[in-house]
Amino acid sequence: MKRLRDRIAGLRVTLWTLIVPPSMWAAHFLFSYLWAALNCAKVGEFATFPTLFAIGTAVALVVIVAAGWVAHVQANRKGDTPPHDSGTEIDRLRFLATATVLLAALSFIGVVFTAMPVIFLTDCR
Repeated sequence: MKRLRDRIAGLRVTLWTLIVPPSMWAAHFLFSYLWAALNCAKVGEFATFPTLFAIGTAVALVVIVAAGWVAHVQANRKGDTPPHDSGTEIDRLRFLATATVLLAALSFIGVVFTAMPVIFLTDCR
């Protein structure tokens, strides 16, 4: 675990890292509505246990948690003390990492709430 944490600490958070959690949320949202439309068109109701939907939701949540964890490790790197007036490289890295952590949390909640109708609704009416 320590070796994995050290390896993650060596990674750099960029703007590309920042868009991973909301992109996964958007992809899961699209997947959810396509899955529901196809299921309702073919069967007329949701499956008793939607295995494909559960796998898709789990994959989205794992990717979001992984991105959030990498960003969390990056946000807690040592650097200069506040106030951060000089705008050093480590300050910019921590800002991007903190923004990524917050977006990952929002995206995690969004994926869970997108999956809720499949859990509670069984009818396509």
